[in-house]
Amino acid sequence: WFHAHRKAVKRTTQMRNRILSYLSDQGVRLAKGTSLTKGMAAEAQLRPLKAWSPRQWQVIEGMLMELRHADEQRDHWRSLIAQEVLADPQLLSIVRLCGVREMVAFALGALIGDIKRFAEPRKLVKYIGLNPAFDHSGQGQWSGGIAGHGRKDLRGLLIESAQAILRSHHPLAKWGKKLLARKGELKLVVAAVARKLTVAIWYLLQGRWTPVEEIDERLALKVGKILTQVGPAGLKQLGKTRPAYRAEIYQTLKTGRVYALAPDKKFLPKPAAEPAPTLAAEYGLR
Repeated sequence: WFHAHRKAVKRTTQMRNRILSYLSDQGVRLAKGTSLTKGMAAEAQLRPLKAWSPRQWQVIEGMLMELRHADEQRDHWRSLIAQEVLADPQLLSIVRLCGVREMVAFALGALIGDIKRFAEPRKLVKYIGLNPAFDHSGQGQWSGGIAGHGRKDLRGLLIESAQAILRSHHPLAKWGKKLLARKGELKLVVAAVARKLTVAIWYLLQGRWTPVEEIDERLALKVGKILTQVGPAGLKQLGKTRPAYRAEIYQTLKTGRVYALAPDKKFLPKPAAEPAPTLAAEYGLR
């Protein structure tokens, strides 16, 4: 589902750019933000912009049909993903983290799998590829960063979440801005915030959580946006009304998991292995 949605998004972007390029070749420029996927509204907007020949207009109609089809596919997969997140208490619990919505939560569940595979947060960070890695090969040349290893698809989503956190008033955003003042490099700060978010996800999926008393305004807004992605058709197939489903989701969130994104949270130290008992100790000998 995740990759099908990404392909639909890519196809929608390609077709929109192709239409804009064709219009530009014909000397037509659209205003920024003009929608080309709202039913017959696109044809009504484009028709009076130029005296199109019959063949030119047929080309435009064909590209608009492809664009609408790709956009419908994107909405279809987004609705399925939103329904899955709302139906899964563990995935829904991840939505409570700042900067995370249904797409990130679904990708985490789909790509991480069993969280027990990762004994500590550091291993999950390394799996995603948010730990700095250096290449020391060659004639004394090296390069470092977070690119080139780990799950690129999941890392990109968490980077976007970290950017959203930095735009908010969350305590982690304040921590990131202080780090930016010291380091002076935005990419480094975004990666650091994404690592903090990954640590919170590890704790949350491991079941280390505390209940929440009430749904705040931020979380209520996020739930409303996810319900919008489900859409009227999705709600009809589920046999639910929006107010009743919202109340059901709130109840699940209150009994689900939460983890505070603490800026000062550190990695847990790896427990030292106990030394193997000697034969003398095992048999009580000296």
